[in-house]
Amino acid sequence: MALWDRFKESASQMQTQLVAKKNDLKSGAFRDASMAMCALVAAADGTVDPSERQRVAQLISTNEVLQNFDATDLQRRFDANLDKLTADFAFGKVSVLQEVAKAKKKPAEARAVIQIGIVIGGADGDFDKTEQAVVREACFTLDLPPHEFDL
Repeated sequence: MALWDRFKESASQMQTQLVAKKNDLKSGAFRDASMAMCALVAAADGTVDPSERQRVAQLISTNEVLQNFDATDLQRRFDANLDKLTADFAFGKVSVLQEVAKAKKKPAEARAVIQIGIVIGGADGDFDKTEQAVVREACFTLDLPPHEFDL
């Protein structure tokens, strides 16, 4: 099986796992960490073009797990994190990773945040090296082994 096919299957399985845990993923910490993760993946290469911003915003609004939260609030949090990253990526990344760390206390939420990052990263058909690197960094922030997610 080609690497990309394995990845697509893995991302699909992760989305299924997330949906199965949907009722457990309702905390503010999960909401904040997942929006930070989405922004981190969107800005992984240091730039975010308007179409990429729109695509990720669309994914957020249609993701079944994130429907536990108000879509307008999610959009505001995503945009705020993205603004930090686009203003100064290195400095913004520190702040955004602090948001990701909010999910650290609950392992199921921490894993779900990483899974959301992978689902978002692969949504365009290319989970590239820079996206993989920021998700791997988030794993370390959440004390999760990257190899658990094939990173």
